[in-house]
Amino acid sequence: MTTIAEGSKSLPLLFLGRDTDPHSERGVECPGALPPASDPNLVERALKAKAALGDQVFVLGHHYQRDEVIQFADVTGDSFKLARDAAARPDAPYIVFCGVHFMAESADILTNENQTVILPDLAAGCSMADMARIQQVEAAWDALADAGVADVTVPVTYMNSSADIKAFCGRNGGAVCTSSNADVALDWAFQQGEKVLFLPDQHLGRNTAVQKMGISLDECVVYDPHKPGGGLTPEQLADAKMILWRGHCSVHGRFTAAAVDDVRSRVPGVNVIVHPECQHEVVLKADLVGSTEYIINTLEAAEPGTSWAVGTELNLVQRLAKQHTDKNIVFLDKTVCYCATMNRIDLPHFVWALENLVAGTVVNPIKVDPETEQYAKIALDRMLALPGKTRD
Repeated sequence: MTTIAEGSKSLPLLFLGRDTDPHSERGVECPGALPPASDPNLVERALKAKAALGDQVFVLGHHYQRDEVIQFADVTGDSFKLARDAAARPDAPYIVFCGVHFMAESADILTNENQTVILPDLAAGCSMADMARIQQVEAAWDALADAGVADVTVPVTYMNSSADIKAFCGRNGGAVCTSSNADVALDWAFQQGEKVLFLPDQHLGRNTAVQKMGISLDECVVYDPHKPGGGLTPEQLADAKMILWRGHCSVHGRFTAAAVDDVRSRVPGVNVIVHPECQHEVVLKADLVGSTEYIINTLEAAEPGTSWAVGTELNLVQRLAKQHTDKNIVFLDKTVCYCATMNRIDLPHFVWALENLVAGTVVNPIKVDPETEQYAKIALDRMLALPGKTRD
């Protein structure tokens, strides 16, 4: 099917989500840098506002942020590291979190009552976190109770989840985990019960269970919140050890096994390193699998002249390539682009937040209600009590 505009050649009408045409859908391949900020004075304004605020403000920058924002961060890192960094600065009344909503919630939970966490754009959410709503999770818990297995199931939620999901785990004997310590959290959970309900990323749960815990794929089932009973029978729930929530990262979940084969054919001797949020088939084909911090540290320590294909968010991969010009660092896939929600934190929003603070106005404060904070903190504290690393 085509449509023809007067004086132009015909263009295909493509069904959204099914087909792509790189010639008509510009930006599909993301070959270059993000466009510059529209106002050339924004950098100067950000510097001026930050200087005026001094020690009153502490800026956190997630690794996936664009360079125009990350340059103003006092510390950089992954979500949980940044939340702890904020808690370690109790004298800073304002925490500007350049990340996404669930990260700002975690920072609010871990900081003191005299600190205010600000998210420059409230639209900066996380599609993975949004895939597990509290009403859905409570309905799933009821389904587990109906199947007679809720009392032997321990809920474990990935850091990339909303505060109310963390609180659900806190209320029901569960814990939070990061991509670095998911295996430690699962080991702890299986000491508490016979099964784990893993939220909200099925890929991290499956990869950790199979690759690190020795659990078979047959013992992993996927609970679909959009189907009655999660689409699972009571027998399937009874037989499973890992009940995986049907959620995924919109960036990491798009990497394919074919992309690994393709990069190996194009780049001789390439090392493939991917995040554990990738699909299981991708993890099986990769040389190394680990958290964002693991990827950064591995490339930093890699021998000069080595080649690396990296399966994680494009802003970070491009930054690593610029920082390590003695190595050949490429993006694993030709067509996966930036994290759309993370990139909502741009320089105009950042400047707007800072200049409002200078004027005495707090915009976009993130505040978790006391009851949710109480139980979410319990789940976070259980994670902190676990041995080993707690980085993302």
